[in-house]
Amino acid sequence: MEENNKILSLAKSSFKFRMYLFYKLPAAFFSGVRIKSITLEKCTTSVPYKWLTQNPFRSTYFASLAMATEMSTGILALINTFNTKMPISMLVVKMEANYFKKATGTTFFTCKDGLQIEEAVTEARRNEEGKTVTVTTLGKNKKNELIAEFIFTWSFKSKRSYQS
Repeated sequence: MEENNKILSLAKSSFKFRMYLFYKLPAAFFSGVRIKSITLEKCTTSVPYKWLTQNPFRSTYFASLAMATEMSTGILALINTFNTKMPISMLVVKMEANYFKKATGTTFFTCKDGLQIEEAVTEARRNEEGKTVTVTTLGKNKKNELIAEFIFTWSFKSKRSYQS
């Protein structure tokens, strides 16, 4: 499946993914959010500390961190919902964040819950009520120090159930 997934191949192409961001998520594009590595099981994204992502306290603004962290989970969800025979809607229904250290350089977010997301999407295809899944992504700096932990609850629902 990995070789045939259009979203996965798009995410692995730096140029194509930047163009996707430019047209679909311009705030992430201009903030410098990038995918550093991606498989069906995990994704690592990054966001730099720069003029467009700074806050007045000489660190990365929390909303910029949230963009990069959501992308580390959201792209894993998109891989499983994009271009399938039965369309699935996806929505963040809850987000929690814990901050441990100021983000003063590039922050890298890694979500290792791709298989949990895949299971939830598969269940949503079978179940008219939909399915939620809670996933975690950790943000670390270049020294591998923990900056933040984000917990997202994603909801997946078959679009077939909207027609009923």
